[in-house]
Amino acid sequence: MVLCLTVILFLTLHLLPGMKSSMVNLINNGYDGIVIAINPSVPEDAKLIQNIKEMVTEASTYLFHATKRRVYFRNVSILIPMTWKSKSEYLMPKQESYDQAEVIVANPYLKHGNDPYTLQYGRCGEKGQYIHFTPDFLLNNNNLPIYGSRGRAFVHEWAHLRWGIFDEYNGDQPFYISRRNTIEATRCSTHITGTNVIFKKCQGGSCITRPCRRDSQTGLYEAKCTFIPEKSQTAKESIMFMQSLHSVTEFCTEKTHNTEAPNLQNRMCNGKSTWDVIMNSTDFQNTSPMTEMNPPTHPTFSLLKSKQRVVCLVLDKSGSMSSEDRLFRMNQAAELYLIQVIEKDSLVGMVTFDSVAEIRNNLTKITDDNVYKNITANLPQKASGGTSICRGLKAGFQAIIQSHQSTSGSEIILLTDGEDNEIHLCIEEVKQSGVIIHTIALGPSAAEELETLSDMTGGNQFYANKDINGLTNAFSRISSRSGSITQQTVQLESKALGITGKKWLNGTVPIDSTIGNDTFFVVTWTIQKPEILLQDPKGKKYKTSDFKEDNLNIHSARLRIPGIAETGTWTYSLLNNHASSQMLTVTVTTRARSPTTPPVTATAHMSRNTAHYPSPVIVYAQVSQGFLPVLGINVTAIIETEDGHEVTLELWDNGAGADTVKNDGIYSRYFTDYHGNGRYSLKVHAQARNNMARLSLRQPQNKALYIPGYIENGKIILNPPRPEVKDDLAKAEIEDFNRLTSGGSFTVSGAPPPGNHPSVLPPNKIIDLEAKFKEYHIQLSWTAPGNVLDKGKANSYIIRISKSFVDLQEDFDNATLVNTSSLKPKEAGSVENFEFKPEPFRIENGTNFYIAVRAINEANLISEVSNIAQAIKFIPMPEDSVPALGTKISAISLAIFGLAMILSIF
Repeated sequence: MVLCLTVILFLTLHLLPGMKSSMVNLINNGYDGIVIAINPSVPEDAKLIQNIKEMVTEASTYLFHATKRRVYFRNVSILIPMTWKSKSEYLMPKQESYDQAEVIVANPYLKHGNDPYTLQYGRCGEKGQYIHFTPDFLLNNNNLPIYGSRGRAFVHEWAHLRWGIFDEYNGDQPFYISRRNTIEATRCSTHITGTNVIFKKCQGGSCITRPCRRDSQTGLYEAKCTFIPEKSQTAKESIMFMQSLHSVTEFCTEKTHNTEAPNLQNRMCNGKSTWDVIMNSTDFQNTSPMTEMNPPTHPTFSLLKSKQRVVCLVLDKSGSMSSEDRLFRMNQAAELYLIQVIEKDSLVGMVTFDSVAEIRNNLTKITDDNVYKNITANLPQKASGGTSICRGLKAGFQAIIQSHQSTSGSEIILLTDGEDNEIHLCIEEVKQSGVIIHTIALGPSAAEELETLSDMTGGNQFYANKDINGLTNAFSRISSRSGSITQQTVQLESKALGITGKKWLNGTVPIDSTIGNDTFFVVTWTIQKPEILLQDPKGKKYKTSDFKEDNLNIHSARLRIPGIAETGTWTYSLLNNHASSQMLTVTVTTRARSPTTPPVTATAHMSRNTAHYPSPVIVYAQVSQGFLPVLGINVTAIIETEDGHEVTLELWDNGAGADTVKNDGIYSRYFTDYHGNGRYSLKVHAQARNNMARLSLRQPQNKALYIPGYIENGKIILNPPRPEVKDDLAKAEIEDFNRLTSGGSFTVSGAPPPGNHPSVLPPNKIIDLEAKFKEYHIQLSWTAPGNVLDKGKANSYIIRISKSFVDLQEDFDNATLVNTSSLKPKEAGSVENFEFKPEPFRIENGTNFYIAVRAINEANLISEVSNIAQAIKFIPMPEDSVPALGTKISAISLAIFGLAMILSIF
């Protein structure tokens, strides 16, 4: 017997937001706390602010009607970069920052590419990361015919970001064959009308077009066939297909939704309409339509100007910090942060605390090495006393205020290992301060309420215990949130190994051409300084004497490479000269080589910061250069539990399992290997080797659709052509590189004690099933799921086939069963191929089949039904006998920007 398991917790996971902090609230039908942040590299332009205001104001009214009078935009903050001049109307931000903004205004994803898009890689119903508008999109009115008004485009993207719905078009599969055996444009709703044409070259003021022909292999239209919509429509749906059409004012509902369309919305949301997903969101579960006759008032805007970075370290020196070298490790990590991570010209202070707190340094501007030394000299040398986190925080506030700075928008890095049940006493003061608190829990006994402070202030949260480099990795991740990525530290290496007496630790670190400025090699030890050998790619050698120790006696030595570090592979060797075994570590950090070229970066996070067994969480890692995804690399996640147990996961960008879209530079994997309760830490290592890495230059997913033109009064009105990336340039090569990043921490509850436990989760849903005819057989391909979600190997497959899309979708178990006795599942992530003859069906020209798959694991738990694939038997006819499909246009006048041209039809 096969059990169909529906794990409520598993489904609930998919409705929870990712780890990005958001201060947006929905109160009495109005959204408050939205942040639109302008990148520091964008030139100052008052028109940009005005156009943002106009866009949001228009979007608010459009959103109000699109959601049937349920929601609108009430309060919006526009975050001005420090690079712009100050004005009296600019206010000081609190927790608002570029990195945490809902909307960013930055230079384009591709050169001249102005498609608005949303970085969205979660499951159906999960919030996205941010919306990206380019300055040109906001300033250039030539974009209006392409995307429609800016307000409409904003609502399209807001639906991606806030409600986790997907586009209803498909650039890779713009047409499909319907159940009525007609070729349809991939769209919602099908009431949107238009014609399908092939555009020929435009030369000398004239263009040529012709009707699309059927492809002899697929039965669909030939490549480059384009759907051109009528400018005048009656259809009201859908905003997620073509919001630019004047008639479109609503989302597709259950009644109007096109379940057949091969788009991401159907694939990711099991054929549900966008409106159904929106109505199931937390926003709408307790929100009723407004009853007032008048629409809501226009949004209120606050102009905030980013401030100089202010950071105060609040460090625990209580008695428990003397165990397991915690004070040593804290001081090593804090020193690294002050010397290698914090950006120049930042203001930095330091507080230490036990049962009382002491200001060790008021805010000091970081200008040169002497400033670093003045602060690091005050790192605590002795651990004693109890733990009072509130007193530490209040001293941190005092250190900031005494230096004539505001706590609003300032940052506190709070590190503690001790229990403290009085954090609640200062929660209100923390709220009022406007400060951002990053928490680092050291060891298993750190206060349980610690993460409340980072959650409520929008800070990062970290956990370190057995991993001796955990603190260093955490501090390295706490960089500026201003959007100036070229100023941020990039971590290249973090290795820690116990080395027996008289043995070597060897390694290599590639320095690629996007980095190399302000490069440090840091070595730490537990007993005696090792012998150090370092060699650059040109053979220059650095020795132990080149690595400088400070006067803190914290077993740490560092070498700063003069100027720009050589590009290529650096080699290091450490010899443990001591007779006993000792722990040696190597950490390498650097910054961007040039202020105009963004470095390759890696960031990581869990899909949420709390998990309850057996509900899985998803590990996400984004690897990119600027906004360009990096493909073809090895990305590994290491998750450590409170007792030091480590789980290593290879992350995939294959568009299967936990991964939403293939080749988008987002690498992901389900995590289910719980090993007791408590805090878990995440770090991710991204490696490019053997010249396999590529930059993807293709446009991103989840964006407003580019419209090539419209039919108006019998004329095709063309929009400006979009820049196209040639196939041979679509993936630019990139050098070998190393990146290491902390993904913060998350907390697990409800897990059984460590040990072997029976599987309670099924294989993951297959979302990339494809089908095609080969003569009278059907060939299937998909990515293999695992025994438990995407781990291991399934036990068997159930494949069913039907001539009815609806029957297969609604009653899978009663569709015709395909014999799969010869099909043995492969390891998760492998490509499965299977061929069969669709018996007992009669096959003739135009026969249309629908196929779906489910996987069964060793515990007889069964996956959800896969996406439904379509296979059509198409026997090509002579070209002359192929009927013209779509609207016939015999003679059309073509206009480009109002310039009349003659259009001829073949």
